[in-house]
Amino acid sequence: MAEMNPAAAAPATASLRIGAVALTVRDLHTLSRYYQDVIGLRLLADEDGENGRRHLLGCGDRLLLELRHDPGAEPPSRSEAGLFHTAFLLPSRAALADWMVHALAMGVALDGASDHLVSEALYLTDPEGNGIEIYRDRERGEWPLAADGSVSMATLPLDLRALAAEAGRARFTGLPADSSIGHVHLRVGDLDQAEAFYAGTLGLAVMTRYPGALFFGADGYHHHLAANIWNSRGAGPRREGTTGLAEVALTVDAPELRALADRLGPEAAGGAITLRDPWGTRLSLHET
Repeated sequence: MAEMNPAAAAPATASLRIGAVALTVRDLHTLSRYYQDVIGLRLLADEDGENGRRHLLGCGDRLLLELRHDPGAEPPSRSEAGLFHTAFLLPSRAALADWMVHALAMGVALDGASDHLVSEALYLTDPEGNGIEIYRDRERGEWPLAADGSVSMATLPLDLRALAAEAGRARFTGLPADSSIGHVHLRVGDLDQAEAFYAGTLGLAVMTRYPGALFFGADGYHHHLAANIWNSRGAGPRREGTTGLAEVALTVDAPELRALADRLGPEAAGGAITLRDPWGTRLSLHET
């Protein structure tokens, strides 16, 4: 399996962050066109490797999404563990408005639009059922905090007319070069197990406890990874040979990576660490 290492191109803005996401897809052409034409990513490379063909997509020269072609892969059910959504973080409210106007002009159906107090988000689903969030963060000073220091989040209606008024007049030509994957939200089978792995093993902080979900972050960010049991309560390990999430690549500062290697012991060696969560989701951690 090809390894993703987006660390060299990722800006050093946090001790841990999402570098890139890999999806296994049945129809490479359709999915690649969707992420280029609708989402606004740029095709960086079209490669044939020992594990099959793959498209690398991103913003500027930075890899954000890898599509791995497997025409024989079977779609998972919504009750299985796996991807809930990949969340693309845009640098401003105006950029979010530009993307929304572009998507609606293309006739794209949104699954939802929410004000989460810390962010404003738009939701949709790609042609193979992978969830997508397009969002922008509010300034950190605007994030409401609970008495214990955790971040308060909610799901409120987003005023789409007010958002659209922020859009510019220039033709949409893709996501801004400084866009990134802000977080990845997962379907899991049990929240206690998720907390033991993502907080206990990875060392992320539990930033928010939400009904049926946990949000994990580093450096005070509202979340880099999230886990929910809304449709997947009790789910066991993921089946092999399915479409959807193949890997999440994280970039980690050297001190944090060394601390993780010390916690893991002999299974962590070299400059990168590969782990699987209790449901088999693959995480690769690379030094910044």
